[in-house]
Amino acid sequence: MRRLPVYLVLDTSGSMTGEPIEAVKNGVQILISSLRQDPYALETAYLSVITFDSSAKQIVPLTELSMFQMPDIHASGATALGDALTLLANKIDSEVTKTTAEVKGDWKPLIFLMTDGGPTDNWKNGLSEFQKRKAGVVVACAAGQGADTNVLKQITEIVVQLDTADSATIKAFFKWVSASVSTGSQKVEASGIEVGGLNELPPPPPEVNIVV
Repeated sequence: MRRLPVYLVLDTSGSMTGEPIEAVKNGVQILISSLRQDPYALETAYLSVITFDSSAKQIVPLTELSMFQMPDIHASGATALGDALTLLANKIDSEVTKTTAEVKGDWKPLIFLMTDGGPTDNWKNGLSEFQKRKAGVVVACAAGQGADTNVLKQITEIVVQLDTADSATIKAFFKWVSASVSTGSQKVEASGIEVGGLNELPPPPPEVNIVV
């Protein structure tokens, strides 16, 4: 069975305290419950959550949707984005099955990264590690005006910005992530072709602005 790995890489630094971090937790729950109603996603999508504050941690390893349980997360500390990208690269190595001459491996991972600030560590080292791995669509989300979109543009060409990091806006972002994962799973199940870019994802809601 070829899985569609989905990695959520979420900023849990101190500036996310309060409404933003609660909104992220609710957003992940909305994402899970809507994907569980999608037979394609249930069949192929596997989800992992990596959080980063002063360091990065994988709080949920790559897990099938029916078994997924979100642990409690709290916001504190700095913004170790580089550490998160390094950890993401290592997890892609250890969790995603590679295609060889004998076996069809997993599909390329879909990655959704969300941050509300700028990195406080040497993020370029993490970026160079991450860029050595083959990912599918990578979406970086700048939550609010404090996020550094110039940094995110160096990670991926698909950067979106939320005007505010409040519960309604973050919820809208996670609903769009959910629709994007559904589209990706349907595409690989129906045609065996991976989603290639933003133009193949559902159009983002009005709260989610594409940064050009």
